[in-house]
Amino acid sequence: MSLIDLLTGNTSNQVAEQAENKFGISRNQIIALLAVAAPLVISYLRKKSQDANEAEALNNALDKDHDGSILDDASQAEARQAEGGSILDHIFGGQKSTVENQLSQNTGISIDKIGPILAMLAPVIMGYIGKEKQQNNVGAGGLGDLLGGILGNASNQAQEQQSNPLNDILGSVLGGGQAQSGGNPLNDILGSVLGGGGQQQQQGGGLGSILGNLLGGK
Repeated sequence: MSLIDLLTGNTSNQVAEQAENKFGISRNQIIALLAVAAPLVISYLRKKSQDANEAEALNNALDKDHDGSILDDASQAEARQAEGGSILDHIFGGQKSTVENQLSQNTGISIDKIGPILAMLAPVIMGYIGKEKQQNNVGAGGLGDLLGGILGNASNQAQEQQSNPLNDILGSVLGGGQAQSGGNPLNDILGSVLGGGGQQQQQGGGLGSILGNLLGGK
């Protein structure tokens, strides 16, 4: 299953419906957030997996806690929200608040809700990675290539099929994120898409206009 399949499939819609009911945020906003958060999380994990100890720890976590069952039972997302928060703490570390601020500014989701919503989405993203790992029979040493392949395939598919706004979002996100894979994933992805990353500039193009189209001009 490709990343775009995840975003457009039943799981993401069911999780978005849960988050909509819980936080009062529109389903489209939740899915748009997932479309940016998923490649961002995968990029961070890909960078971490370059370290053998981190790769082993990720491999063990995927084997133990992320078998992909959440993709068939989306109710786990809300039940595992606290776990999702811990996952994000580990993945983003000291940059977590920066990530949340940028995502809040560019999705229109208030800063007090962005963290809890991301925490619901994190186990879904990890479950997707875990399922791909199982299906491809990958161990710790192959995680970097697996994660890079997920991003590369999603980028190609998004650029080939720009018929809906989610593909546009992924195409924009991954178009910049892949260019400097040796750098910081936050700067690569947020810098190219989310209003200039660390620079305080609000652009009319990029993710902002795509989200505007997706969210009906909000």
